Amino acid sequence: MRVGFIGLGNVGGKLSGSLLRNGFELMVRDLDPDLVDQAVAKGATAANSPREMMAACDTVITCLPHPSISAAVVEGEEGLLDAIGPGKTWLEMSTTDEAEVKRLGDKVRAKGGAAVDCPVSGGCHRADTGNISIFAGCDRETFERILPLLTTMGRRVLHTGELGSASVLKVLTNYLATANLISCAEALTVAKGAGMDLATAYEAMKISSGTSFVHETESQVILNGSRDISFTMDLVLKDIGLFQEVADRAGVPLELNPLMIDIFKDGIDRFGARELSPNIIKRLEEATGLDVTAPGFPSEMVDDEPEEPGYEVVPTRG
Repeated sequence: MRVGFIGLGNVGGKLSGSLLRNGFELMVRDLDPDLVDQAVAKGATAANSPREMMAACDTVITCLPHPSISAAVVEGEEGLLDAIGPGKTWLEMSTTDEAEVKRLGDKVRAKGGAAVDCPVSGGCHRADTGNISIFAGCDRETFERILPLLTTMGRRVLHTGELGSASVLKVLTNYLATANLISCAEALTVAKGAGMDLATAYEAMKISSGTSFVHETESQVILNGSRDISFTMDLVLKDIGLFQEVADRAGVPLELNPLMIDIFKDGIDRFGARELSPNIIKRLEEATGLDVTAPGFPSEMVDDEPEEPGYEVVPTRG
C-alpha cells in the first residue's frame, strides 16, 4: 500500500513519522517546505499537488487544522478528487465537522473511491510513539482494508460506524477534555489560593475520583509553567464550536459548552489565538495575582510506553 500524507504539523508529522518508521512507502505534502524536507530526509517523497499524490497512492491521509482547508485539498484546483477512483481511499484524520466530511465523502464515493473520517485522541506525545487512539467512521469492508495502517499509527482503534460517526465522537471527547482543562485550572488555582502545597494538591487530585487524563497530563505542564501541550486556544475553540454545531443539529440545549466557548473567546482576546491552550489558567492567575506553578513537574509530556502493534477495540455492553 502506497500512502500519501497531507499536513505535517504537530499531529500529522508524528503520525506520518510512525508510518515511515514502520516501513511504509510514503509521499508527503505541506505548505511548510521545512516540514516536507524533514520527512524526505527520513525516506518520504514529496508531491507537488494533492492530485499528483492521489494519482500515485492507494490511500491519501489529510491531517489539517480546519475543515475549510480539507475542502480545498479535496475539491479545489489540483485536488484529490481529480485523481480519485476505484481502489483509492481518502482518510480524513483532521478534527472536522460531521456534515462536511459526509459532503466531501459523498463526492469521493461518487467517483468510486472510499472515504473514512479517522480522527485521533490521546495527545501529541502518544501520536509520536504510535500509541494514540484512533476512531474510524466507514463501512466495515473499508475499515478492515485500512486497519493495518491504523494499527501502525495508533494503539487502540475503534470502528465507530458509518462515515461521520468518528467526527461526532471526536468533538464529543474534545468537549470533555476542554471541560476537564477548565476545571483543573480552577481547582489548582483554588488550591494555591487556599495555601495548599501544589505538588500535594496534584497528587490528591490524581488518586481521587476527580482525576482524569487531562489532569494527569495537562496539569503537569500547567504547574511546570511551560503550559506546552502542543495545542492552541484557536484549535480548542474550533473543536468545541464543532461540538456545539452537533448539539444544535440534534436539538440538545447545552448549558456548559456555550460558557466554555465564551471562556476561550476571552482567552483568545487576551492572549492571542495561538496561545497554548493550558494557559487558559492565566485568566485566573491575572484575576487573583497568584502564580500557579510548582517545581518538579515536566515542561512537556513524553510517552514512556514502548511502541506496540495496535489493535481493534470492540465496544462492550455493560
